[in-house]
Amino acid sequence: IGSLAGGQFQISGPTGAMSAILISLVMRHGLAGIWLGGVISGIILILAGVFKLGKFVAFIPGPVVTGFTSGIALVIIVGQLDNFFGVTMPATESAVMRVYEYVRHFPRPNFYAVGTAAAVIAVMLLWRPKWNKVIPSSLAALVIVSVPAWLLHFPVEVIGAIPRTLLPAERLLPKNLLEFRLLAPIIVPSISIAALGMIESLLCGEVASRMTGKEYDSNRDLAAQGIGNILIPFFGGVPATAAIARTSVGIKAGGETRLVSVIHALGLLLSIFLLSPVMSRIPVSALAGVLIVTAVRMNDWTGIKYLWKHKFKTSLLELMVTMFATFFLDLTYAIIIGISFELALFVIRATKVSIIVTPVDEEFYARHFSDTEFLQKIRVIYFSGPLFFGTANQLRARIKNLPDNIHTVILSLRGASLIDTSGIQVLDDIRLDLLIKKCYLRLSGLQPNVEKMLRKSDFIDKLGNESIFASADHAVFFLADK
Repeated sequence: IGSLAGGQFQISGPTGAMSAILISLVMRHGLAGIWLGGVISGIILILAGVFKLGKFVAFIPGPVVTGFTSGIALVIIVGQLDNFFGVTMPATESAVMRVYEYVRHFPRPNFYAVGTAAAVIAVMLLWRPKWNKVIPSSLAALVIVSVPAWLLHFPVEVIGAIPRTLLPAERLLPKNLLEFRLLAPIIVPSISIAALGMIESLLCGEVASRMTGKEYDSNRDLAAQGIGNILIPFFGGVPATAAIARTSVGIKAGGETRLVSVIHALGLLLSIFLLSPVMSRIPVSALAGVLIVTAVRMNDWTGIKYLWKHKFKTSLLELMVTMFATFFLDLTYAIIIGISFELALFVIRATKVSIIVTPVDEEFYARHFSDTEFLQKIRVIYFSGPLFFGTANQLRARIKNLPDNIHTVILSLRGASLIDTSGIQVLDDIRLDLLIKKCYLRLSGLQPNVEKMLRKSDFIDKLGNESIFASADHAVFFLADK
């Protein structure tokens, strides 16, 4: 993936966030589910790159991404409860059910496992940042805690034998691969894997691009991630995505080219062949401690603190909705719910428009012409905001309340960013209502996209080009001369 990625700095691999989907998938469909999910998600990612969907991640609101990340962090922490306490609870299909099982029947913990996990957490939290530049806190914690556990023969579960081969010993992809009954249950989890891979990779690419000042091709990166995820299952691997943590480490260490990613991959490969006997004896409770700290640090605490400090209530609500949707539901649904909630809030905010009705400033225009009596029968309306189905009737209601002796309404749409067909229909209704009262509608300050829509709908033809002005002042002067 590193050799094909959309940026020289991208480093890909398994991530904690991805494990939340994979654990659920393997519980339901076994290892074959992960391999099928990896291949299908790879195809989806390639198609996303081909159809240039890379930039669409920019349309996912920041609070939704933050809430999504926080929800995944909660799922990871709950998923490590068994390893942390050194127990084996009945399998559940969701993090919520796991919490319910613990509340309903809290098991007797293995205090050696709890002590091991707690010691790892303590070392990682106390490890100083300057030491982290030499030895990562997670690696140091595993060494510091695992060695005494080996020497003192703690009764804790360990990782166990790690296969030392590039090719899996058993057939991982089933023979009846293309049967619909086998593929159908994997489709939605595969979409979740692809969606998470897309979000993580593109966010990582954008962050790394800002860190380095180098260009990043989002669509090429999606295709690279897709190709990698199609190949990985045939070697017994799990779906991968670009990871901000390892990418930023590579950048901060002075990495300049794609060789950083390639050498990183070779180093991991060699560690499996050379160090697997050592790694197989690491207590799983120690790994639980690492994952719990990692999950806590996954949260965008700076962003959360900023939203809380400035009391951005709607953004905090978006964050909480997405976080709980991620925790209670499937990750794909969480993204859909978060974005839908954001769109609903946007529509609500968009309906809060500004409509200012004001008479003409007679004192100002008296300097230009002496007869100002006609000015008293003109009203200028300044409309700001989108003129669409949610706001158009507000404008109509305000115009209906105008005095009957008004002969001209100058509607300034300089602040109208857009107009839809419902807005155009309401404008036409306003035009007809005013004509019944022998009052005329004039428009001023049309933005190009608004004017284009009005001309396309033939509304300007009905109103007349002579009723369109650059500004409200131009309209008043035209009426005075007329």
